[in-house]
Order: sequence, then C-alpha cells, then structure tokens
Amino acid sequence: MSKMMVFSGNANLDLARRIVHQLHIPLGNATVSKFSDGEINVEINENVRGKDVFIIQPTCAPTNDNLMELVLLADAFRRSSATRITAVMPYFGYARQDRRPRSARVAISAKVAADMLSVVGINRVLTVDLHADQIQGFFDIPVDNIYGSPVLLDDIEDQRFDNLIIVSPDIGGVVRARAIAKSLGVDLAIIDKRREKANQSEVMHIIGDIEHRTCVLVDDMVDTAGTLCNAAKALKERGAARVLAYCTHPVLSGAAISNLQSSVLDELVVTNTVPLSAAAANCGKIRQLDIAPAVAEAVRRISNEESISAMFR
Repeated sequence: MSKMMVFSGNANLDLARRIVHQLHIPLGNATVSKFSDGEINVEINENVRGKDVFIIQPTCAPTNDNLMELVLLADAFRRSSATRITAVMPYFGYARQDRRPRSARVAISAKVAADMLSVVGINRVLTVDLHADQIQGFFDIPVDNIYGSPVLLDDIEDQRFDNLIIVSPDIGGVVRARAIAKSLGVDLAIIDKRREKANQSEVMHIIGDIEHRTCVLVDDMVDTAGTLCNAAKALKERGAARVLAYCTHPVLSGAAISNLQSSVLDELVVTNTVPLSAAAANCGKIRQLDIAPAVAEAVRRISNEESISAMFR
C-alpha cells in the first residue's frame, strides 16, 4: 500500500474523499483549474516518482471538461515518472455510442475515448457497470469493469419488499435483471416496447404477472428518466402495487427531475458514481447509495495485484 497514491479531478470529489477514507490514505495533492480562456490546467503538487497512481474521475457532465481533466492529469503523472497510472472511472462517458447502427455515418465515441486514455499513458482502467460490456474490447490496456449490483442488491434485501418482482425496462436489460432476480430468488418480468404499425405510438407489452406486486425496475443508468417513468405508468396501469427503480448511474439530464416528480414512480434508488445536482438531491423520490467501499476494495486489489473477479464470487 505504501506506493499507492490516489488523486482526483473535479468530477466527483466527494466520492474520491470517500474512497481514500476507506483506504485509510490521504487524497493526493493536485491542482486542477482553468485558464481565463477555459483551457484546463493541471499541476501535481507532490512527488509521484515510482508511485502506483489512481485517478478518480467519472466522465459525467460536463463530459468534455471531465475527460480532458483526466487525460491531462494522466499525462502529468506520466511525465512525473509514476510507475503505473490507473484511471478510476466510476461512470464511463461516451459509452452509448459504441457501434455504427445500419452503417450510419457516425463516430464510435466509446472507441475514441478508449484511444485517448491509452495514448496519454494510462496503464489500466477501472469502471463500474459499463453501458456495454464489449467496450472493454476497444482498449489495448486492461479494463476492470466491476458491478454495482451487489450494492443495489443489499439495499433491496434490506427493504424487505412484499411480493417482490424484478422488472427489466427493455429487452436489452434482461441479462442484468435476470441475474438480480436469481440472486434474490424472485420472479422476473420484462417490458417489451414495440410499434405495432408505422406512425403509431410505442406500445409496452409486459411479460410476467405483476398485478398487486412490488415491481423493482433495474437498469445501468437513468438519463432523462423517460423510459423508467413510462415503464412505471404501464406497470401501475396493469395493477402493480408499487413501482421502484434501481439504477447505478444517476445521469439525470434534461427534464429528468420534473419527469420523476410528475410520474407514478414511487422511488428511484441510485449510487454516487455520478454526483447529484442540487435539484436531484432535493427530489424526495431519489435516494442515493454509496459505491465507495466497492470501488476502494477494487483499487486496493489492483494495487496489491489481487483478483478483482474474486469480489463477485
């Protein structure tokens, strides 16, 4: 542990402080500021020669600033002779653009971000619940993608919900929802969204018996909350007693807060991979769990050359 040093950009300082508290070490001293024209300026204020450096920096909004802070910090550590640099990205921004649908003329931003991290000298990436597991293949360096589900599972178990059923809000989230349902030993329901005919509104088909049950929607992230709010409405219309949602990453952009407040969703439970805005923190429907112990344990294992997968056996 003596060679480990943990630093942070400005993206989520509270999480960084919680992580170093778990590790019983101080947060490294670095200045991350802006020049008058908006360019980012970084300076490392202590000796890192020969050190095992971890940079805590989710690339959440403002995504571009936070990504540039990360790559400039990494470059500064490399030029300062750090032995190893690990980017700890609890939330990996640009992950939703991971392919060219129907050969459209679009960028694959997840690959571009991966290349940027490799080029500046980052040796390893630690992230939580990547939007798509295959993004790990965009990197030429090791990527540890740890799961937020144990944190969510512990809370679901603590709540002791009556007549619980886990619900996937779409077909793409079935694997995640099935794993959580299996761990809890409860039933699984799936919402299948489709348009029956062109120019008709989307219809939600619910696969599974949800009447008079406590429905828990699970997803990796909540952005504008439109999908979750519409899913909650459909579940309540079909007889669900309560509808809650558990999501790892609270992106909560655009009209997310007003969408949640006006919806029939009873509660949204998230982790602190992304800091909550003031509006989100004051929203009575949102409750936040702490992911810091899990991330800190992964950091400790990486520094000590121990297995990460053993955390989830």
